[in-house]
Amino acid sequence: MEASVKRISLWSGPRNISTAMMYSFAQRKDTQVFDEPLYGYYLKNSKAKEYHPGAEEIINTMETEGDKVVKMMLTNIEKPILFFKNMTHHLLPELDRSFLKQLVNVILTRDPVEMLPSFAEVIDTPSLYDVGYKLHLDIVEQLQAENLPVIVLDSKAVLLNPKEQLQKLCAAINIPFDPVMLSWTPGARPENGCRAKYWYGNIHKSTGFIPYQPKTNPFPEKLKPLLEECLPYYEKLKSLAKD
Repeated sequence: MEASVKRISLWSGPRNISTAMMYSFAQRKDTQVFDEPLYGYYLKNSKAKEYHPGAEEIINTMETEGDKVVKMMLTNIEKPILFFKNMTHHLLPELDRSFLKQLVNVILTRDPVEMLPSFAEVIDTPSLYDVGYKLHLDIVEQLQAENLPVIVLDSKAVLLNPKEQLQKLCAAINIPFDPVMLSWTPGARPENGCRAKYWYGNIHKSTGFIPYQPKTNPFPEKLKPLLEECLPYYEKLKSLAKD
């Protein structure tokens, strides 16, 4: 692995402004971004292919061998900073996680009261595994047990003050903050792949981080059991998040 290359892995759950974070880093001239490189591997090797929209097309257009994806993440030297937007649930148990030691790991979380209804608009009956809260905490505890750093961000904090949060994040990663990270041209990026038409409608219309607005609709009754499962994990993650 090229030591001079900074390899950032953003481990997010779905509907956590992770794509906005990727668009933000993509504005930097020193950075190359990668959009969910483990998604094809995850779909091919899990039951998610049965209920994720466009699964067959995604599998056919992405690398599906997890080890090859990891090798790419650790050997790519396109630019001084590489930003991998990853979903925590794509990190299947069969994949050796020792490669996390060679990355700057950032956990991005969001209040499940706000995230679950949004995710359920695409995935009708999500499970605890689908939404990532327990898996986030698993990664945090693994890294802490090995005395390795891990950065935790809360999506709401980023939306409330993008500049301040990005400055803090860049400082924690040990890279300079660049003001270009605060805005972008609307539309799709080539890294989005064929999944974009199912997930990225709002981000393609945006020109920057959309200001935070609390949810006003009643929380769906059918999601309340899952919410109760998620909340203890989220509260632990939130306690570790940068203010």
